[in-house]
Amino acid sequence: MKKMRMVDVIDQKRNGKELSDEEIQFFVDGVVNGSVPDYQISALLMSIYFQDMTDRERASLTMKMMESGEHLDLSDIPGIKVDKHSTGGVGDKVSLPLAAVVAAVGIPVPMISGRGLGHTGGTLDKLEAIPGYQIEISDEAFINQVSKEKLAIIGATGGIAPADKKIYALRDVTDTVDSIPLIASSIMSKKIASGTDALVIDVKTGSGAFMKTLEDSTALATALVEIGKSVGMDCMAVISDMNQPLGNKIGNSLEIEESIDILKNKGPEDLRELVLTLGSYMVILGGKAEKFDEAKQLLEEAIESGAALDRFRAMIKAQGGDETVIEDYSIMPQAQYKFELPALKSGVVAKLTADEIGIASMMLGGGRQKAGDQLDYAVGIELHKKIGDKVEKDESLMTIYSNREDIEDIKSLIYDNVEIAERAEKPQMIYKIIK
Repeated sequence: MKKMRMVDVIDQKRNGKELSDEEIQFFVDGVVNGSVPDYQISALLMSIYFQDMTDRERASLTMKMMESGEHLDLSDIPGIKVDKHSTGGVGDKVSLPLAAVVAAVGIPVPMISGRGLGHTGGTLDKLEAIPGYQIEISDEAFINQVSKEKLAIIGATGGIAPADKKIYALRDVTDTVDSIPLIASSIMSKKIASGTDALVIDVKTGSGAFMKTLEDSTALATALVEIGKSVGMDCMAVISDMNQPLGNKIGNSLEIEESIDILKNKGPEDLRELVLTLGSYMVILGGKAEKFDEAKQLLEEAIESGAALDRFRAMIKAQGGDETVIEDYSIMPQAQYKFELPALKSGVVAKLTADEIGIASMMLGGGRQKAGDQLDYAVGIELHKKIGDKVEKDESLMTIYSNREDIEDIKSLIYDNVEIAERAEKPQMIYKIIK
């Protein structure tokens, strides 16, 4: 039998042929044990980028990546375990109120989240703005907490899908990040390894998303759902808007504030709509309701009764955080300076380019330009106007929270990405449901 060589695997895919399970296994093994050099990994990634993968190849790559490391066994947690994943965006703090409100209905939510890089904020970074909150707990503690409190939000251990970590780093430097089979296998290998029974995926579309067009977002959502179903996971996707930041607050402490506001039955309407939409589908997958309206009512009742806020408080306390943050936001890091950004003319807000406003927050110190960067939890931006809102000249468009006095570069970047016109329609929040 001929010995398998990486150059032959690259040749197969470069010429548009389908890779066998054995060839994909050989590639993943080589990534993990270091026998395949970076330049050959990069060559295969570029071949996949241009030639795509069949549904069978995508499922195979996902499973081989998942099997390359640890697999969390959550079978000791009673009930159907339901998780949510977002493809990321600006002001996207959905996981925080969502996990609490779904848990309040009695569905276990074991959430393994990530950190932010670039203009997209990470759920773990936001939680670490709460004094004392521990994102790293043992598997045993995680399982016990979800069993008792119905939710936990933690970081992934290094042992989950180690092949993905190496491949992801090379995708970043070889400009192959926005390849659907590579995105899909990266996301789903980690979610399957985390042991959840069902998954709702929030696929963003628009200027602040990986996928800028609805067509590309639909293709990614479909790929993710098909992979999930092919391995027996109950899975569906919601395509939501990211042409402007989600909610009104961008920045770590600020986004914790807004998340708690949602649980207090306050906060911005677009964020509430997305939380209730994703949550309703999680409730259906979790077996607590059959119809969307019925599920939504359960969630609204959980917010109005205070049960959802109680779940969030219990999670913070269980993971070592100071739960008094629920009543007193000032215990989180606070910015030294607040600057108002006035509208340069009267009219209607027609554009708020999500990714550029996210970059402005990153430049303040609220996000990372590279993986090792230290975050400033206090800084960020609060929007007072969204697309479709009327504004008068000199009225404040947004407040900039900063720990540096000179922010002319930030103001200039934001003004370049805000447009005021005579008229503009409010964008829809939910575009499509993929089942």
